[in-house]
Amino acid sequence: MTGIVTELLHVLDLDAIAEDAYRGISPTVGWPRVFGGQVVAQALVAATRTVPATRPPHSLHAYFLLGGDPKEPILYEVERIRDGRSFTTRRVVAKQHGRAIFAMSVSYHDPETGVVHQLPMPDVPGPEGLPDSREVAAKGGGGMPSPVLAYFGRERPIELRPVEIERYLRREPREPRFHVWLRAVAPLPDDPAIHQAVLAYASDMTLLDATLIAHGQTVFDGAIQSASLDHALWFHQPFRADEWLLYAQDSPSAGGARGFARGLIYTQDGRLVASVAQEGMIRPRRSES
Repeated sequence: MTGIVTELLHVLDLDAIAEDAYRGISPTVGWPRVFGGQVVAQALVAATRTVPATRPPHSLHAYFLLGGDPKEPILYEVERIRDGRSFTTRRVVAKQHGRAIFAMSVSYHDPETGVVHQLPMPDVPGPEGLPDSREVAAKGGGGMPSPVLAYFGRERPIELRPVEIERYLRREPREPRFHVWLRAVAPLPDDPAIHQAVLAYASDMTLLDATLIAHGQTVFDGAIQSASLDHALWFHQPFRADEWLLYAQDSPSAGGARGFARGLIYTQDGRLVASVAQEGMIRPRRSES
């Protein structure tokens, strides 16, 4: 297991400090604020610690309230809303400096059988024929803007292989769809809860950027002030986050300095394993006189 994945697992292994209260830390990567996917994943870990392993999560709905301080620990307080015969509900509030920075509800469901259907996986190139984003950045990106190169060239526990990477080379409006293959860069333990937490972490990557494709812009533009506002994730089927997953994203709407994006996550053999929805702020920066 590579060091960067070991660090991610350490970040997700929260310290229990009281009944239904946990403390999480952030990696020392020099970011000005805590990555939103980290808070979603840590909150999911905290809630899951209070639920039997035989009842896995099926959905979560979260709100980002304030930017997190990566230099300070995050306190996660879990409220046991309900324990039913088939479903369990938890609420998690993350706090720093005595203030709530994040709130999330999580629902858990006993495995059951029923009718089955899914949308087919998009017909896009597989990950094997695509360069790793860090390889693209190392080669200079063929004219890719430096903020984009810095993002894709950064060492991270999740490997990204964008399909339509040319959108960063030619700034022109296009259909608001984006596909990226992702996986953990090293094998993970077999515990399904770890794979769910790692996917929750990865689900906040690149999604908000899809809201700007139709306008020929990206969240890396200095003219855009961006931040995730809320995040929802549904787990449909078992999966491994250390095997290739296709994150198929689109953006049906943007307006009022906010953008809405959706994502479907498929295994390489075409199983739809998760769905994601997010709204974020994409505010044009006001020029200072």
